[in-house]
Amino acid sequence: MKQPAFAFDAHVALQEPPAPVFVRNPRARRYVVRVSADGVVRVTIPIRGSKRRAIEFVERQRTWIAAQLERAERERAQPRNVMPPEMVTALRAQAKRDLPPRLLELAAQFGLTVSRVTIRSQRWRWGSCSRTGRVSLNWRLVTMPDWVRDYVLIHELMHLKRMDHSPKFWALVAEACPNYEEARAWLTKFKTVHPAA
Repeated sequence: MKQPAFAFDAHVALQEPPAPVFVRNPRARRYVVRVSADGVVRVTIPIRGSKRRAIEFVERQRTWIAAQLERAERERAQPRNVMPPEMVTALRAQAKRDLPPRLLELAAQFGLTVSRVTIRSQRWRWGSCSRTGRVSLNWRLVTMPDWVRDYVLIHELMHLKRMDHSPKFWALVAEACPNYEEARAWLTKFKTVHPAA
């Protein structure tokens, strides 16, 4: 079967993009494409899906994939400031102590129910939210200003109302967090981890 042809601009990549890795997941409900830090494009096929439709899905996502590959390459080329282990341990402990109560406080403010909160070390996301109300938060949120952190928490909470990034979703975010665009700009400018999505 013919592999999807990615459309790349010259400034995005100077070499052929990697062929996607297709993985069937019986628990998946939809097609998902992810780009890992080392540039691997992984495509999840739901139980009732087909590889043909997965390839079509990848074709529709080629611009996004190109941007993610460019970002991964850029970040691999940048030297990283490595935190001392004891600082990481302290910040993780602070995150476990501070982030769940703040998330639950905001959830109550908006009349939402969170079933579980976990603190993780996501590579590309500040947080995530499942359909069952489970919210995962990146421990690095405690290193940023409170108003930016609150935007990320509100972003994930609004997914309890809409599990997409449609205009209706962003309208919910804007109503709950009027300065969300400034927070997104701060995340883009000052952080290397991808903003919450």
